[in-house]
Amino acid sequence: MKSSADQPKPQTNNTPHFEIQRIYIKDSSYEAPNTPHTFVDEWKPEVQLNLETKSNRIQENLHEVVLSITATVTTSKKSAFIIEVHQAGIFAISGFPNDQLRHMLGSFCPNILFPYAREAISDLVVRGGFPQLLLAPVNFDALYAQHLEDQKKQGNKEHQNGEDGDGKVH
Repeated sequence: MKSSADQPKPQTNNTPHFEIQRIYIKDSSYEAPNTPHTFVDEWKPEVQLNLETKSNRIQENLHEVVLSITATVTTSKKSAFIIEVHQAGIFAISGFPNDQLRHMLGSFCPNILFPYAREAISDLVVRGGFPQLLLAPVNFDALYAQHLEDQKKQGNKEHQNGEDGDGKVH
């Protein structure tokens, strides 16, 4: 049974409204394929990090945003561990123009989720017997701006190739 606190508050006007409804881990995995040998080798880690964000509308003014982080750590050219966390949140967002809504879903919300994902990753790594892995802060505004620029370039290429945004050739 949901409490009234779990439901987005109805908006009677177009005043911008933002509210965190819930933050949760949607999925996580940890693999250390070369243990115990990794523990006796010299520890010189190399970290490869992949970030991805997705959002979907659950219902009007209610959105789920998922920040996916995959960290692959190698040492001596062998995999030490691979960790993946899908940190999610449900956000009540209303009264914003579409461009601001997209920015909130693509940058603002992932920025809120990142510390939770960072903590989950660090905790799993330590529980796996490795030194703590603290991810550096991420500039989601810059990543979102790059995403928009990439979309703009892709749109120009599709237009030059006789395609529209749906990928169909006309």
